[in-house]
Amino acid sequence: MILTWPIVLAVLCGALLHAGWNALVKSSGDKEVDTALVHFLGAVVALPPMLMFALPPPAAWPYIGASLCIHVAYYITLAGAYKHGDLGLTYPIMRGTAPLLVALGSSFVLGESLTTLAWCGVLAVTVGVALVGLARHAPREHDLRQPAHAAQQPGASGFGVADALQRRRALGFALANAAVIATYTFVDGSGVRITVAAGELAVSYVLVLFVLDGIPYPALVWWRRDAAGRRAIVAYARVRWPLAALGGAASMGSYMIALWAMTRAPVASVAALRETSVLFATALSVWVLKERFGAQRAAGAVVIVTGVVALRFG
Repeated sequence: MILTWPIVLAVLCGALLHAGWNALVKSSGDKEVDTALVHFLGAVVALPPMLMFALPPPAAWPYIGASLCIHVAYYITLAGAYKHGDLGLTYPIMRGTAPLLVALGSSFVLGESLTTLAWCGVLAVTVGVALVGLARHAPREHDLRQPAHAAQQPGASGFGVADALQRRRALGFALANAAVIATYTFVDGSGVRITVAAGELAVSYVLVLFVLDGIPYPALVWWRRDAAGRRAIVAYARVRWPLAALGGAASMGSYMIALWAMTRAPVASVAALRETSVLFATALSVWVLKERFGAQRAAGAVVIVTGVVALRFG
């Protein structure tokens, strides 16, 4: 299996889609509800085309079941990371640590090994996203209007105790999410390869996964809310559903491209390449969400691009 330029370009398109729906969730007023809505409507979008394809072979269904359970943990840690931290901080950590974990486990789980140059690419992507994600954030405009002593008080919005606690929580959720990403990458990478080996298309695995995946986490969010909270969910969905449906389609398209690529190239290389979405996410966080950018993030972007080139020629 070789990572060719057409596969590289396809995965980069998927990375852009992935960064887009994550920015959509981060820009919402209720991260849990928006995450649930995106994936519920993603299931709705996936249902009609699913009926047009054959179902995955029986051997692939245990992987689908395992993936559904793992994805619930993914959504919980994703919503928690976005609740406590900026997209520009949490997204790079979540997406950048995962490919290193995948590369470390690929030889044991999938029997794949990377060349020295490919390993350099994986490490470069990981270092690059760390540079981007751990760059010190400048205070927002409303923080600058706070009195100097207020930034050190509990509950203040500056770089005091409360800010440090929020940052630690965000990093904790982000690192947990990275471990979850690595786990479902192994599961779905194996499941989609079994599907293709049985003569079916990779898309059949992805569509079934997304249709079934649109149920557990939205149900969990609904169950955790009281009557007033559920009415708020319905009211929120009436306003938000067009964007959420677009986000669900983007999420499905992104993962479909990634799993298709994993049937034609090493899983670790595809997983690392997919995390170039951090470049798109950082651009969106600055442009749309008005988060801060600096020299360290720029250096990280250069390192990530270098890693992509190493992956391609590795």
